[in-house]
Amino acid sequence: MAHVSLKNVRKSFGATDVIKGVDIEVEDGEFVVFVGPSGCGKSTLLRMIAGLEDITSGTLEIDGKVVNEVPPKERGIAMVFQSYAIFPHMSVRENVAFGLTIDGTPRAEKQRKVQEAARILQMEHLLDRRPSQLSGGQRQRVAIGRAIVRDPKVFLFDEPLSNLDAALRMDMRMEIGKLHQSLDASMIYVTHDQVEAMTLADKIVVLKDGQVMQVGSPMELYHNPANLFVAGFLGAPSMNFIEVQTRDADADAGTAQVANAALEPIRVATAGRPIRAGGNAVLGLRPQYLRPSATPEAGMLHGTVELTERLGAETVVEVALRDGSRVIAALGEDRVLDRGTEIGLEFDPARAHLFPAE
Repeated sequence: MAHVSLKNVRKSFGATDVIKGVDIEVEDGEFVVFVGPSGCGKSTLLRMIAGLEDITSGTLEIDGKVVNEVPPKERGIAMVFQSYAIFPHMSVRENVAFGLTIDGTPRAEKQRKVQEAARILQMEHLLDRRPSQLSGGQRQRVAIGRAIVRDPKVFLFDEPLSNLDAALRMDMRMEIGKLHQSLDASMIYVTHDQVEAMTLADKIVVLKDGQVMQVGSPMELYHNPANLFVAGFLGAPSMNFIEVQTRDADADAGTAQVANAALEPIRVATAGRPIRAGGNAVLGLRPQYLRPSATPEAGMLHGTVELTERLGAETVVEVALRDGSRVIAALGEDRVLDRGTEIGLEFDPARAHLFPAE
């Protein structure tokens, strides 16, 4: 295990700044996930930690030691790549042991470490196969096994599940979670999949355009997003955003009354955000917190069903509101709602989020 600290870390390619002053702390044994859309800089940041990209400015510390100029092999890290990066002409056993072979590890110790990694990953029966005889999930286990045998201070994962199909991705996600529990190692994991971030992380770092938008536990970010970007990025289906007008704002009570053409006037918490009375704001509503009212006119929101997706455990409904906007409701039951059906939706104002329009 090791503590990883990034202090005002920046990365530029010529005149283009891609990492713009990032401060992140990864505690001993913590599972930290970097998440964000493509091009936000999360993989570049991971490669800087690994030593595969130079740091333009700032400080990177691993286990209390500044490693800006330390070669990758001396940083005490092991990296699992998106593309597996295993050698097709070698057996699984030889692939897993490759780093140890290069380091000149004694044969007996090398065999012991390979067997232990195979046991942890439940692939003892695969050790004598070639990569061409393995499935995608099995190849990913080989790549993870190669990292385990090095006994690194920090594991780095660069979108390791993106090449797998949906069912296998879920299985491997659970395996990586179990691996973290069994090894109790510091892990940094990069993904654009917010489901992976929510299910795996002790701490999530949300990135956008090379900057940190928010850092916190999965449920902290889910329930208390710092801004519209974080609110819309985390959660599936994504949070609904409705443009509203503020009729008044009580700074002392931390509430504001909002309404629009499709929304009954309600009072919601401002969560310390600068909401102005008589101005525009954005109301955020999680689809899971919307429920149909007894009658179309009885709800807080009023609209017409546009699309229904029946998923068995829940029904996802797209509703066109009377002001022309659309919202998604995830109803926790199997319902049949025909297109064009008038519907009212209710929600608990305490679960709503209010953001400044700007």
